[in-house]
Amino acid sequence: MEIKTKNTLMVKYLNNSGDKTIRVIYETKKMHKQYKKFIKKSKKYLVHFDSTDKLLVGDTLLIQFTRPISKNKSYKYLKTVKKVQS
Repeated sequence: MEIKTKNTLMVKYLNNSGDKTIRVIYETKKMHKQYKKFIKKSKKYLVHFDSTDKLLVGDTLLIQFTRPISKNKSYKYLKTVKKVQS
């Protein structure tokens, strides 16, 4: 499977949101132009999860943009990059 870098995101797993759907959070840091302090921004996405992998809250995942699967789902799960120690 070839992974295109411009269509993928590294995100953190939050929880299950239904059958074959997971909720993830994408966090970015950006410097304020005037005050030169870093500002955290985050965005939550619903992701299509059609795999048998076991996920824990905080796992780092790789997701890919795809055609709209439903009203709110436009990403699919590719793989787990980093597991959280339980």
